[in-house]
Amino acid sequence: MEAIELLTLINGGETSKIQFKEDVNNGVSISQEMVAFANTLGGMLIIGVKDKTGEIAGLDYEALQRINNLLATSASDLVKPSVQLLTESVLIGEKYVLVVTVPEGVYKPYRDKDGAVWIKKGSDKRKVTSNEEEARLLQSGALLYADEMGVRDSSLNDLNMDILADYFQKQFGKPATEFGVDVVQLYRNMHLLSDDNLTLAGALLFSKNPQMFRPVFVIKAVYFVGNAIYGTEYRDSQDISGTIGEMFEQSLAFVARNINYTQQGQSFNSIGLPEIPSVVFEELIQNALIHRDYLKSAPIRLLLFDDRIEIISPGKLPNSLSVEGIKMGNAVARNPLLASFASKMLPYRGLGSGIIRSLQAYPDIDFANDIDGEQFKAIIKRAVKK
Repeated sequence: MEAIELLTLINGGETSKIQFKEDVNNGVSISQEMVAFANTLGGMLIIGVKDKTGEIAGLDYEALQRINNLLATSASDLVKPSVQLLTESVLIGEKYVLVVTVPEGVYKPYRDKDGAVWIKKGSDKRKVTSNEEEARLLQSGALLYADEMGVRDSSLNDLNMDILADYFQKQFGKPATEFGVDVVQLYRNMHLLSDDNLTLAGALLFSKNPQMFRPVFVIKAVYFVGNAIYGTEYRDSQDISGTIGEMFEQSLAFVARNINYTQQGQSFNSIGLPEIPSVVFEELIQNALIHRDYLKSAPIRLLLFDDRIEIISPGKLPNSLSVEGIKMGNAVARNPLLASFASKMLPYRGLGSGIIRSLQAYPDIDFANDIDGEQFKAIIKRAVKK
């Protein structure tokens, strides 16, 4: 790193990815900083800079060697699992500063020597105290998938046999009873059952009433008057519930009855063409249903305004995905079981092509990955009527 680049970072102050330390003497304390970075988005420890003022204090040769040894020991012995650090000494004027890069971890959650889990919260760190938060870290480390978890108090009796029968007939051309295996075992093999409970995927795809078990897993759809989310007037509103397939169809119907249609060479009696191609909503709504974070107790929101339509999914983009990446077709399966079934039950391809297809059909779409708010937003702009 060049001195000018480092000075630019220092002048920007501490952030969720930049932490200043004048000196480091406590291996336990610095290991907790490493844990927080590894569990969040990674970051840099800049040592030799006063954390209150950003003033460069500098480190001599002896301090550089001592701190490097302490960091290496802490990263391997006091962080579980261990993290790999990159250290670099940068000369600014006549003073050395040690830059320590802690990468985002792939085996989350990381813990300190006492088993505590830390994450970054702005420029500070905080201890994770809720099971839900820890579960999300396990999920991001691919050690837990929400859609494969059992749903307490559910059972085989909660399955909608009509939906299941239709699925087997369309996919295999025969009922579940003709596979030469006990039907209950077959459902377990398909990961619709976990022991005697439905899995979350089983409940969301095939149960009689998914919201009986997870009331908040709905789509809140509202068509506001004007362009403000805090407006009190609305033209249409619906709490959309049911299976994923049912919510998908109801959401498309909600949009279809509330967007504008224009005559573009059709016959006089034709309804006309929608202001936004239907493929955009097909792709983005099913992406929200399949890729949302099901460890967050929050609904999907489908919000229509005069100048835009927003589809807001609980959960930021998983792992190292970025908005730029998804526009290029990059994908990570947060809910692989749901994605597998969706490719057979919805117009879902599961190849990371949905965002690309939406943008090709209608380029005027923005995406926002809200890391602090832990939500992902698709913003479809509408042509404002004169």
